[in-house]
Amino acid sequence: MIVESKPPIEGDAVTVLVVDDERSNVESIERIFVREGMRVLTAFEAKSALEMVRTHRIHVVVSDVSMPGTSGLDLLKAIKQVSPAVEVVLMTAFGTVESAVQAMRDGAYDFVEKPLKRVNIVKSVRQAAERQRLVQENQSLKNELKRLSNREIVGASPALRRVIDVASQAAPSAATVLVLGESGTGKELIARTIHDRSGRKGAFIAVNCAAIPETILESELFGHERGAFTGAVARKDGRFARAQGGTLFLDEIGELTPQVQVKLLRVLQEGEYEPLGGRVVRTDARIVAATNRDLEAEVGAGRFREDLFYRLNVIAITAPPLRARREDIALLVDHFLGLYCAKNRKPRMSPSQSALDRLLDYAFPGNVRELENVIERAVVLSRGEVLTEVDLPESIVRASQTMPVEFSFAVGTPLDEIEQRVIKETLRYAKGDKSLAAQLLGISTRTIYRKLDGHSADES
Repeated sequence: MIVESKPPIEGDAVTVLVVDDERSNVESIERIFVREGMRVLTAFEAKSALEMVRTHRIHVVVSDVSMPGTSGLDLLKAIKQVSPAVEVVLMTAFGTVESAVQAMRDGAYDFVEKPLKRVNIVKSVRQAAERQRLVQENQSLKNELKRLSNREIVGASPALRRVIDVASQAAPSAATVLVLGESGTGKELIARTIHDRSGRKGAFIAVNCAAIPETILESELFGHERGAFTGAVARKDGRFARAQGGTLFLDEIGELTPQVQVKLLRVLQEGEYEPLGGRVVRTDARIVAATNRDLEAEVGAGRFREDLFYRLNVIAITAPPLRARREDIALLVDHFLGLYCAKNRKPRMSPSQSALDRLLDYAFPGNVRELENVIERAVVLSRGEVLTEVDLPESIVRASQTMPVEFSFAVGTPLDEIEQRVIKETLRYAKGDKSLAAQLLGISTRTIYRKLDGHSADES
């Protein structure tokens, strides 16, 4: 039998399930918790109590240990199987150290003896409910951080869409991909997108070739056998072995030494490599490389092998700088605010229009990485729930007030897209004043209306 006290208390009240085969005990405990402002459910045997745990949102179960049939200890174990987050406080008139220790091992929050003292049972249940709340809150935060930290490409600009389209087309193939672009443009995110959409079952392994000393880079990539060199006291698999069946992302590939370039070329040509001191190993790791260097210039200067360049450059993708995708800045700001507010346990912030204008006017030489750092700093130092100009670095505010907007377009960008971008940026600069924008562009106001209306019709 299950009984719910009437009327239930609404809101965020603690919900307690009281379980005891003695009705008088249940009613007495129920009155205590109701007076404390808690919502109380009651059950007189373990089976009904377990069903209540399955079907109701319960914070704390207060159960007698000694009951006919299923004991309180057995009920505790069953509750932890069904709903591990529910805290359990056990009651007994025959408490012993041994049974208390066993109850704690099985997951009980506390163990109280009968006859109950009101102050003790209330304190125990409130502490158990607080622990349950903190655990749930922590889990929710972890889930939110996991969702937000799952690095994804954020944006909807035409420049970014073209990159994602090429990456998606290349993903299912076995072709090597070379991702080019300035530092901070998200080259690794593009590589991860290629891997995620490739259908490959192996891992995505990233290597920053510039961050590993030359003396150990070869061993890090290809592995070594015991005794292959001084200090090699045990066999070690390299990154290629870890990326078997998956994707090996070689960032800053322009930093490779000539010796490693030769071994990498063999991998691309023959699908095999030789660990230091070991035998030839076949590999099924798909290679995606990235660099912010001009590799053709490096080839011309004799610092990078021409044959390796052509093997890497099967499909080339250029990550656009942030100044070429200003339409994405607002989306990125919102994304990073969500990420760092959750990470720093702060209320979700939103940007003021003036702060957003300053960010839109800034050139961001460090690209998306610089924007991310700016937002993280602002979240940590802000005292409010609105991101304002005051929260931005002074260098950005000063630069955005004096720096003219610059445009860059990839060769082959449709003329209509260029026109739309120029018109929209000019309108933003003119604070929406179409007459002023027309004067700045040297066209009629009617032309602006016609261009914008025509573009809206195309999108509808």
